[in-house]
This record gives sequence, structure tokens and C-alpha cells, in this order.
Amino acid sequence: MKTLIINAHPNFNNEDSFSYKLQEMFLKKYKDTFPNDTPEILNLYAIDLPRIDTTQLLNIWDKQHADETMPEDECYMSEITTNLLLQFKSYHRIIIVSPLHNFNVTSRLKDYIDNILVARQTFKYTSEGSVGLMTDNYKALYLQASGSIYTNDDRYKPLDFSYSYLRAMFEDIMAFDAFYIARAQGTAILTEETILQNAERDLDQAFNAFYNL
Repeated sequence: MKTLIINAHPNFNNEDSFSYKLQEMFLKKYKDTFPNDTPEILNLYAIDLPRIDTTQLLNIWDKQHADETMPEDECYMSEITTNLLLQFKSYHRIIIVSPLHNFNVTSRLKDYIDNILVARQTFKYTSEGSVGLMTDNYKALYLQASGSIYTNDDRYKPLDFSYSYLRAMFEDIMAFDAFYIARAQGTAILTEETILQNAERDLDQAFNAFYNL
């Protein structure tokens, strides 16, 4: 099953980060299960990533709609966003690796979603509302690192906006079959051993369902 890992950590090469440790945990499990295959890794903070503003995506979309000729720099950005969308649609298993930043996704991850959440490509509008187009056995797994714990019944549980946002975009808007999460949480208060043990348990529970094993 073709797998794309989208790493949204600003310091994605930092081996001390729990996002890095989560990704390595996943890669080991993947290699043990699929020894002849290797996932593709996209580090969002290592690429030029177009944003929604008047000089980038909004400008490009307007010119494309009007069939206007674009200068070289705009053609470059247009090619990036087209290739990101094509890459995303070609992988039926999507892994998102990210820390929780102020209770939400990192800024680059939001920019990435803006590049692949495209009408008539990953969803469409109808008279009864939007309908997802990613219906051919697509699944996503979110590997999240967070300083606090968001699975207890306390004030933090409803503040995990990243999980709610991503699950809604993938399942409700794009119609992915499933959206899973494995957490390395409590990184500011628990021991590393406890954090990784809990994360591995989460990952073990999601992995088999994720790959239909």
C-alpha cells in the first residue's frame, strides 16, 4: 500500500523531538511489516509551499480562472501546488507527523491542506453541500506530539483543535475511509519512557486497521 509521510515539524531533523521519535517508531513498524517497500517522506519545512494570499495562490487561481499568462515565478508556484495535489492523490495511505502548536496544526500544515483541498479534485460542491472525492480506500494516520495530555476528561480535551480539524477535513470533506491518531502526549510532564510506551500502544492499535492487516 503506497504510503506518504507528511512531516509538518519545523525542525524535522531534530532527533530529540517526540515527533521525530514517533516517525521513527512508525518507520520501524512499517519496515518490519513491509520489508520490500519504503514510504515517501515530504518535509513541509524543506520545500517552497505556496500560501493563500494575494501574491501567491489567490493570484494564481484568479489568473488560471481567467486563462491569463503567468510570469515565471507564478508558473513555478503553480507547478508546485499542482504536483503536491497529484502526489497526495496518488497515495492511499497518508501519515501526518506534527507537534501540537498552540492547540492546533503547524502553520505549514495548514498551508499544505490549502494546496490539496481543491474543489473538483479532492471534493466537489453540490446543491446539497460538499461531497468528498477521495473514496477509493484512502486512510490517514496522524502522529501527534503534545506537551499536555488531551485524552483525559478535563479542560484540555476539547482544546485539541488539530485533531478535530484534520479529521473533519479528511473524513467529512474529502471522504477518506478512516482517520486514526497515535499520540506522544504529555511530553512536558511525563517521562520519555512512559510517553513512548503509550505512543507505541496507540500505534499498534491503529496500524493493523490502517493497513487492513
